[in-house]
Amino acid sequence: MFTGIVTAVGRVAEIQDGGGAMSVTIEAPYSDLEKGESIAVNGVCLTVADLARGGFRVDVTAPTRARTRLGELRVGDRVNLERALALGDRLGGHLVSGHVDGIAEVAAVRREQDVVVVELVLPAEVAEVTIPRGSIAVDGVSLTVQELRPGFRAEVALVPFTREHTTLGSLSPGSRVHVEGDLIGKFVRQLLASRQALQC
Repeated sequence: MFTGIVTAVGRVAEIQDGGGAMSVTIEAPYSDLEKGESIAVNGVCLTVADLARGGFRVDVTAPTRARTRLGELRVGDRVNLERALALGDRLGGHLVSGHVDGIAEVAAVRREQDVVVVELVLPAEVAEVTIPRGSIAVDGVSLTVQELRPGFRAEVALVPFTREHTTLGSLSPGSRVHVEGDLIGKFVRQLLASRQALQC
């Protein structure tokens, strides 16, 4: 479980691509990572398979690669990182599972004083559990939904700190990002669907 509060921005140092699964080595400033722990890479929950000097290695399975943008990574790319939440930690963002629901496309980016507003076109399954002033994870970053518009469009605001300490500051129209819908919204959707199925 994660919170969507990025703890570091890493850099892809090496990729070994087997055509299906792939292995990715990431440079990161963590000094106490352990093999087997979970880490979110651009919002995708992965397992630390090995430790490397100044970083770590993760394996990306073929199903994860098919569902996410991780297969598009290149050496030198920057990635948002978050270590798993420990009981007793502050929950500064919102509950994030690290199980990406889909990929959104950036439709527009505009500046409003010191804030950058990003308009996303969401997958339908994410849009249906998204509410105004609710939460959404974008490439692993917990953000508040400012506005919802027709056509599965949602607006989020990036304050200077978020732009400087995550990869989201480089977003532009046409960029594609991982999105994870609100966990509570997904539970409510499933509960209602189950009740409707029982009534039929």
